[in-house]
Amino acid sequence: MALSGLDIYKLLPRTNCKKCGFQTCLAFAMQLAKKAVPVDKCPFVTPEVRATLEEASQPAIRLVEIGAGDKKIAVGNETVLFRHEEKFHHPTAIGLIVEDDVSAEDMDKALKEIALLDFERVGQRIKVDLIALREKSGKKEDFIRCLSAIKNSSLGLVLMPESAETLKGALEICGKDKPLVYCKDVSRLESFAELCQTYQTPLAFRASALDEFSSQTKKLLQQGKSDIVLDIPESHAAERLWQLTQLRRLAIKKNNRSLGFPTMAILEDSSPGEAVVLASGFIAKYASILLLKIRKPEYVLPLLTLRQNIFTDPQKPLQVEPNDYPVGAVGENSPVLVTTNFSLTYYTVLGEIESSRVPSHLICVDTEGMSVLTAWAAEKFNAQVVADALVKYKLDEKVKHKNLIIPGYVAMMSGELEEKSGWKILVGPREASSLPSYLKNIG
Repeated sequence: MALSGLDIYKLLPRTNCKKCGFQTCLAFAMQLAKKAVPVDKCPFVTPEVRATLEEASQPAIRLVEIGAGDKKIAVGNETVLFRHEEKFHHPTAIGLIVEDDVSAEDMDKALKEIALLDFERVGQRIKVDLIALREKSGKKEDFIRCLSAIKNSSLGLVLMPESAETLKGALEICGKDKPLVYCKDVSRLESFAELCQTYQTPLAFRASALDEFSSQTKKLLQQGKSDIVLDIPESHAAERLWQLTQLRRLAIKKNNRSLGFPTMAILEDSSPGEAVVLASGFIAKYASILLLKIRKPEYVLPLLTLRQNIFTDPQKPLQVEPNDYPVGAVGENSPVLVTTNFSLTYYTVLGEIESSRVPSHLICVDTEGMSVLTAWAAEKFNAQVVADALVKYKLDEKVKHKNLIIPGYVAMMSGELEEKSGWKILVGPREASSLPSYLKNIG
């Protein structure tokens, strides 16, 4: 359970010795409550108090890492129910399921399709994270054959075998890569857990109800197994959402440590369109891992985009580095445009300039990640800021004209900007989608 500053203060020596760097023990306790300083700064904390504080500081949802090296994916470590309370720390890991009852040619085709699910949006790379191999043939040798084909993928691995014998053979091949091991039937959980403990790999298992999750995780924790993922069984969408929400709520609000683990949802019996709709809900609440069978970009990209939007820090807008960005083969007659450094605004404007095929200078000014109208209202995007940017990036040395195109939504600052900058201000369109025709016409 999280401790308040006063709770922590009661555990401290309360000598106000200042050796921690603070004037009073209460001030130190308040910083400890905010996790702004380590408890080690106090030289007089007893081992018992240290253990209490460390236990209280653990996140409600345990951190679980899948994979090793460049393939490592972290899930869990969450502390809130709603993003605005703080932020969500680790995006939902999206994985695609392949099965072992296919030929080598079909497996190769599937891997090539998965490799293409790697995109760039607003300056960030968004892609799938995991590839899950399911045993469907019932033959250990088929599972091992397919594992040999996928283990060198750039994605993290999820192993979905039907027996401990198959799992042991698989872990002998890829155990060092720390795959996530999936156990669908709790009757096999003990044997799977022993192998996971031997190879130090995380373990996911399915249970029928919250009580069964709790009882099984308690057993695993007693055996020293803590890297656990809880798989919500397939059922009606509302039921799965309820279970995902209850697990999160019980862990965070009720401090139920036996349920404080990342969660997983598998979608395979739905049509592609339905799977995307369901997956969207599970990304929002509160699946840490999603496994799907769809591989077409038109279905996967919307999920990656949704995930990117949800898991940005609401207190820190996505932004690009302020600068003058030449678009195309610019010359001394190229148009000069200005916008804010909010990533979505910048990349939208950039894309439309590229579509116009008119080489241009795009000045991106520092508005602390705000969009055009928001920045203007907050006085972060005004005549002085833009005039200073023209000087800073030496636009008068890069073009022989002095024409600056500003967004149509801030046309009201054109007069003041002309006075401060000495440039002729051209009011561009309000919407970026109109830029291609606008740029072609002013040429």
